[in-house]
Amino acid sequence: MSDALVQAVNNVLLDPMVWGIIIAAAIYGIFIGAMPGLTATMGVALFVPMTFWLDPVPALAAIVTMVACAIFAGDIPTTLVRIPGTPASAAYADDAYGMNLKGRAGPALGIALWFSVVGGLFGSVVLILLGHQLAKIAGWFSVSEYFWLYLMGLSCAVIVGQSSVLRAVIGLLCGLLLSTVGLSAVHGQARFTFGQPELFQGINFIPAMIGLFGVSEVLRNAMNMESQTSLPAAIRVPKYQGIIRSAMVLFGQRIPAWIRSSVIGTLIGILPGAGADIAAWVCSATSKRFSKTPQEYGKGSAECIADACSGNSASLAGAWIPALVFGIPGDSVTAIVIGVLYMKNLKPGPEIFEAQGGLVYSIYLIFLVANLIMLPIGLVAIRVGGLAMSIPRPILLPIILIFCIVGSYAVNASLFDVGLMLAFGLIGLVCEFWRISIGAMVLGIILGGPLEERFVQTLSGSHSSLLGFVDRPAAAILAIICAALWTAAAISALRTREPADESNLA
Repeated sequence: MSDALVQAVNNVLLDPMVWGIIIAAAIYGIFIGAMPGLTATMGVALFVPMTFWLDPVPALAAIVTMVACAIFAGDIPTTLVRIPGTPASAAYADDAYGMNLKGRAGPALGIALWFSVVGGLFGSVVLILLGHQLAKIAGWFSVSEYFWLYLMGLSCAVIVGQSSVLRAVIGLLCGLLLSTVGLSAVHGQARFTFGQPELFQGINFIPAMIGLFGVSEVLRNAMNMESQTSLPAAIRVPKYQGIIRSAMVLFGQRIPAWIRSSVIGTLIGILPGAGADIAAWVCSATSKRFSKTPQEYGKGSAECIADACSGNSASLAGAWIPALVFGIPGDSVTAIVIGVLYMKNLKPGPEIFEAQGGLVYSIYLIFLVANLIMLPIGLVAIRVGGLAMSIPRPILLPIILIFCIVGSYAVNASLFDVGLMLAFGLIGLVCEFWRISIGAMVLGIILGGPLEERFVQTLSGSHSSLLGFVDRPAAAILAIICAALWTAAAISALRTREPADESNLA
C-alpha cells in the first residue's frame, strides 16, 4: 500500500504535466458545461482520441476533471437564462433561475459551486474506502458470478433509466446486437461483418461513442436552431462578493441534508446506467420531501440547489466503483473510461487493484484534486460565464463536427471509422427522437461481449447444464437479485404504460 501511494503521489501531485492537463481539462469542462446542449459525455467522447498520446494517469486525470467541472458549469446558463447546460441541471433549473429573478444569481451559483465541490469530495472518499474492500470480495467470484453481475448491470440500466422500460429494453437489445459484430471471442467466427475487414475486430468503440454523443447532439441542435431560445448577445455577470462564504454558512446549517444527498448520489452512481442526471432528480425530490418550506421549491429554493448539486457530484465518483471493481460501467462516462483502459492494455476488475495499485491510488488522488481545483476555476467561470454562452451556434456546431471527424479518423487513420461515426450519429438522433435509451445501448455494446463469453464459459464448465449458473451460493444470490430486478421492471412497465407513446413504436 505504501509503495503504491508513493507512486500515486509522484504520478499526480509531483508531475507538472499532470497539473497542466488537469487545469486545461477543467477549462475545457467549464466550456462544455456552460454551452447549452453540450453534455459532459460528449466532451469526454471528443477527448478520447487524445488519450492515444497520453499515459494512463494524465488521460484519466483529464477525464475526471473535465466531467466534474462540466457538471458544475451546467449551472451557469441554468441560472442566468434558464437553459440547462447539462441534463443534470434540469432538476433544479426553476430554482436556480428563480433565485436569479430575485437578484440572487451570485448566491445561487456560489451554492452550486460549493456543494458540487463538497459533494464530489464525499463521493471520492466513498470510492477510496469501498474500492479496495469490494475488490477483495470480487476476487472470490468465478465466471458464473460475473455473468450474473453483467446481467445485473444491464438490468439496472433498464430500471433506473429516464426512458420507459420498453424503450430502455429496445436500446439495450440494439447494443447487445451491435456487440456481436466481428470475430467471436468464444467461437472464433466472424459475424455480421458483411465482408468488411474493418469490422472483423468488432465495432470500433471510439467512433461509435463520438457519433452517439457528439454528432447526434450537433444534428439535434442544427435541426432545432431556429426554435431554440436565443441567448442575449452579451450576458452581464456582475461581480459576486462573498458568494462562497454565504454558501459555507448554508452548508453549516444543512450538514445532515448534505450527507443524505451525498449518500443518495453515491448509491445512484454505483447503479449501472444511472448517473448524475438521475441523482440530481432523486436528491431534489428527497430534499423537498424533508424540507420545512416545500412551497419554495420550484420558485427559487437554495436548499433544492444545494442538495441536488451534492447528489449529482457525489454520483460521479460512485460510478467508478463498479467500473474499477467489476468492469461494469456506472454511467456513460465510465463506459468510455473502460474503453480507454482497454486501449492502454489495462483490464478493469479485482486484479487491477493488485497489479496496478499505483494507478488505482492515482485515480483516488485525481478525484480529490479535481474537486478541489474546481473551486478556484469555478469562481472564475462564474465571473466570465456569459462569454462562452454568447458564441453563436452557427459557428460553434461546425467546429464541434470538425473535432468529431478528426477524432474518429485519428484512431486508425481510417475513413471507414469516420463513416461509422456518422452512422452512429444518425442512430443517436433517431434514438433521441423515439426516446430510446442511448445509455442502455452503450452498456449493451460494452457488456455484450463479456456477457456472452461468461455465458459460454459457464455452460461449458458445467457440461451444458444450467445448474452451473446457480451451483455456488454467491451466484444463486445474484441470480435471485436479477430475477427481482426483472420482476420490478415488468411491474413498472405494466403500471406506467404510455398508450400514446407506445403507438409511436408501432
